[in-house]
Amino acid sequence: MPDISSLSLIATLKTKIPWWAKIGAKLVLSRVPIRYKDWRRIGMFQLGQMEQPAYAYSVFRRHFDRVKFPRQPNGFAVLELGPGDSLFSAIIAHALGASVCYLVDSGAFAQSDLTPYRALAAFLQEQSLDPVRMGSVSSLDELLSRCHAFYGTSGVLSLHAIPDQSLDLIWSQSVLEHIKEAEFQDVARELRRVIRPDGVCSHHIDLKDHLGGALNNLRFPKHLWESEFMANAGFYTNRIRYAEMLTIFEQSGFDVEVAEVKRWERLPTPREKLAAEFRDISTDELLVSGFDVILHPR
Repeated sequence: MPDISSLSLIATLKTKIPWWAKIGAKLVLSRVPIRYKDWRRIGMFQLGQMEQPAYAYSVFRRHFDRVKFPRQPNGFAVLELGPGDSLFSAIIAHALGASVCYLVDSGAFAQSDLTPYRALAAFLQEQSLDPVRMGSVSSLDELLSRCHAFYGTSGVLSLHAIPDQSLDLIWSQSVLEHIKEAEFQDVARELRRVIRPDGVCSHHIDLKDHLGGALNNLRFPKHLWESEFMANAGFYTNRIRYAEMLTIFEQSGFDVEVAEVKRWERLPTPREKLAAEFRDISTDELLVSGFDVILHPR
């Protein structure tokens, strides 16, 4: 197994290598028997930036403040889809009055060290909020219990455990693009099942490749890109484009409100370099690099 100095060197080189080399490196490194938390430490397979209190709080508030749903006297029920490296949103939601918080991911990626959670609690106190008391908390499970939070790590199967029409708010930050294409419609239907009739969903979707911020993920034919070999190597996105994703939401029973769309000024990857199935997509569609959407059940 490589030592930590070797891993640090990899982290330095990571920012300087081209997209195709990143694919090769991740395909190889994903099969090296190193624990995820060690990869996370160098940022090689890091799942988001939600370990930073100010950032995590700003992201949660951005979704929370831009939607409207009836506030119940006993609090609100919330789901974060894809919390990644930390379960900060459980503490934030609890401090903002949530009665229950679900956090669902495709694996047990969240760190269990309580140090960053204590830092978040201190940060929330500085924001004049009343977070859970961390003094006597001795484990992540105990922390989740105090926040009335449930952490599911089996993807769609974890969503199945949430009762029908039980959630006021569902949100995600740069997560939906990572759900496997074959599972995306099932996830959308599950979100529709668990949201209350007067509930709301808020999602930020990043359509850039996760190799260098272009469209290099569209270079590959479907049979290769969707193979387990590629899909489990840490750079997978489902490549569902903007209009198609909106259609899936609508077909799943949501009214769709697009809150923001971000576009490139010109295609970051030449059209002729794209796989055949993507070459006929309109330029206007390919120029969408990301968007924010609000979903209301109908």
